[in-house]
Amino acid sequence: YSNEIAGIAESLGYKTILAEGINLGWRSPNYVYRPRGCSKIKLLLRNYMLSDDVSFRFSAHAWSGYPLTADKYADWLSHCTGDVTNIFMDYETFGEHQWKETGIFGFLSHLPAEIKKYNLEFATPEEIEMEPAGEYDAPNVTSWADLERDASAWLGNDMQKSCFNEMEKLGALIKQKNDKKLLHLWRVLQTTDHIYYISTKKMGDEEVHKYFAEHQSPYEAFINYMNIIQHLKGLL
Repeated sequence: YSNEIAGIAESLGYKTILAEGINLGWRSPNYVYRPRGCSKIKLLLRNYMLSDDVSFRFSAHAWSGYPLTADKYADWLSHCTGDVTNIFMDYETFGEHQWKETGIFGFLSHLPAEIKKYNLEFATPEEIEMEPAGEYDAPNVTSWADLERDASAWLGNDMQKSCFNEMEKLGALIKQKNDKKLLHLWRVLQTTDHIYYISTKKMGDEEVHKYFAEHQSPYEAFINYMNIIQHLKGLL
């Protein structure tokens, strides 16, 4: 996410955009915001602390909040100040990051009833009708990936940048050919996982990047990706 991306989304007619709730200073993510430079589109910022309590810390025995029960989580939500608490997480949280044995599905089944006890309401982004409480400025790209929460998960090293640049150059050539099959293959190459697995980060981020990787190393992933680029160039 960035100011530029928000502007593009607004020009395409989108009404709401979801982003990571960082770089807020003294402000809270629990309000609707307006992206800087935009006049219509609304911005919902993820409450990453409460979201990650479920996504990553739910089964962490060393965590001070363990065990996370439905009634405890509802109580935490009830103490949030602001207009809206945005809980955004990947679908793979349920059953993959947090296996059935952790009790995650029991937690989910009991959560709605516990939420009702505090007179809280669920809402989809479309249903949130509050007016923006202020402007949110994001001149640089943000994301909810890795500790940095920026674009470094995909463009953090020279190999990743080379892949991205070559893919971008290839696109300009393919568009001149007006070949639907080649255009489809090029678009498949833009799936962010390809470059994500070329990350060479260490510590906790490294474990996340390796979790679903099909390659033995980031270097193997880089070689495979560049070989595909060269193969497609040969078809032009």
